[in-house]
Amino acid sequence: MKRHVQIGNKCIGPGQPVYIVAEIGINHNGDLSLTKKLIDVAAVAGIDAVKFQKREPDICVPEEQKGTMRDTPWGPMTYLEYRYKMEFDRSQYEEIDEYCRNKGVAWFTSCWDISSVNFIEDFKPVCYKIASASLTDNELIDYLDQKKRPIILSTGMSTWEQIKQAVDRIKLSPLIITHNTSTYPCPPKELNLRMIQTLQRYFGGPVGYSGHEVGLQTSYAAVALGASLIERHITLDRHMWGSDQMASVESTGIFRLVRDIRIIEQALGDGVKQVYESELPNMKKLRCN
Repeated sequence: MKRHVQIGNKCIGPGQPVYIVAEIGINHNGDLSLTKKLIDVAAVAGIDAVKFQKREPDICVPEEQKGTMRDTPWGPMTYLEYRYKMEFDRSQYEEIDEYCRNKGVAWFTSCWDISSVNFIEDFKPVCYKIASASLTDNELIDYLDQKKRPIILSTGMSTWEQIKQAVDRIKLSPLIITHNTSTYPCPPKELNLRMIQTLQRYFGGPVGYSGHEVGLQTSYAAVALGASLIERHITLDRHMWGSDQMASVESTGIFRLVRDIRIIEQALGDGVKQVYESELPNMKKLRCN
């Protein structure tokens, strides 16, 4: 793995500013106006990129689940119908693309199937995300690798061997690995943040953290442990309808997250001991010699 990876105009890796991603995911509930409000929050907060999920429901929904009835904001419908309701079409993504460019925020997606990759590729995304659920999908990984765009590989619900096999398949694309635990929301005792350093030592490239827990403390800890990228789900209201809302960060939290990460970056320094000019008056006043 390369030590640093370029995503758009940002360099990600040790010694560089943390790349902060707000995952809109499916929290938009199929509503483009809600999506734009979430992008607004991300832009004002200083987020580097927003992320969506793209899938072809007829491919991705298991056959045994397609006809299952589900209560939704649009009323009762089959799970397959619901999944289609949650997908934006080309004209809507064109609007998202233009809106993000006007706001100065990059955007990308986790694509769950090859058809979705072909769809998103037309927008020339700054990178792709491989979701934890797709880490063992060799066909999808190989197809994404052929695009030679930066790849963010999420490692939730995966064994060490599965992670190594996925990383070994990615030969053409710059790679960032993100540690995470695929529980929504995730209890702190299962976050295992020290895996960030384990992944760094073994693979040598930039490692990020994708959090699904409640609160911001653990994201700050991930930065202190060396995470080069932080991703958190974003919502306007954690009590809104949707499976990911409760594991998401509301707008005030996103503002604090970006602000505090930038402060932590300054505070971490370079590890080289020095006497600062601001210390000199006290040194002269308090030292005996």
